[in-house]
Amino acid sequence: ADKTARLYHAADARHERTYKGHTQGISDLAWAADSIHFCTASDDKTIRIWSVLADESLKVLKGHTNYVFCVNYNPQSNLIVSGSFDETVRIWDAKKGRCIKVLPAHSDPVNAVCFNRDGTLIVSCSHDGLIRIWDTGTGQCLKTLIDDDNPPVSFVKFSPNGKYILASTLDSTLRLWSFSTAKCLKTYTGHANTKYCVFAGFSVTAGKWIVSGSEDHCVYLWNLQTKEIVQKLVGHKDVVLTVACHPFANVIASGSIDSDLTVRVWVDSTPVTAVAPDA
Repeated sequence: ADKTARLYHAADARHERTYKGHTQGISDLAWAADSIHFCTASDDKTIRIWSVLADESLKVLKGHTNYVFCVNYNPQSNLIVSGSFDETVRIWDAKKGRCIKVLPAHSDPVNAVCFNRDGTLIVSCSHDGLIRIWDTGTGQCLKTLIDDDNPPVSFVKFSPNGKYILASTLDSTLRLWSFSTAKCLKTYTGHANTKYCVFAGFSVTAGKWIVSGSEDHCVYLWNLQTKEIVQKLVGHKDVVLTVACHPFANVIASGSIDSDLTVRVWVDSTPVTAVAPDA
């Protein structure tokens, strides 16, 4: 909300740099694969591409006609996908900073966008209750996933292996969908999510877990297979809006809003015995 992005050291929480340039608040941030570049999505209707080494943005991507709410890189980090309150999904050339495709994706604001593991597919979701899967190359809609009750879909992402899609809905439910069959395989409940676009994800460094923020100020972890809540992380003092899982260590970061405004890093000291690469 203060229009800035801030860089901290993960190990000791030391503040490294503040990035200024947006003229309105920032809703999302995504890292490129090189861990040097990142992009930000803002209410000023733009996306900015940054280097961690420079104070000023490298490129400003213009084209959306309303707030840009979500953004992500493809694995190769040569493309950026963005979703907006203008109800479109845009695909951008990250190097040239120009828009390649505009997808008329939804009939309500787009809440999340995500590439699959090889970058050939994009998943998007919206308050219109739809999850849509797009062909990155052609821009064609390949599949639409919809639940019988049609609750607003607030967050979505592909599983690490690209076979599944995790979706958060504003009925306090997470659903795991099969991409191939377009069927809901599992549901995860027990947290609170009826208002905010709360992030969720997969933790695969020691077992397979579903992780989500919650409006009751906690972070929840479920066993992916059994759907049981295995842990509830207590400490934040307001809605936990965002969570991120470390790629190879047993570490989760979470961020909270308004009366909290902290990022907390949660560490499991249990040694990692085995990592399943095909999670």
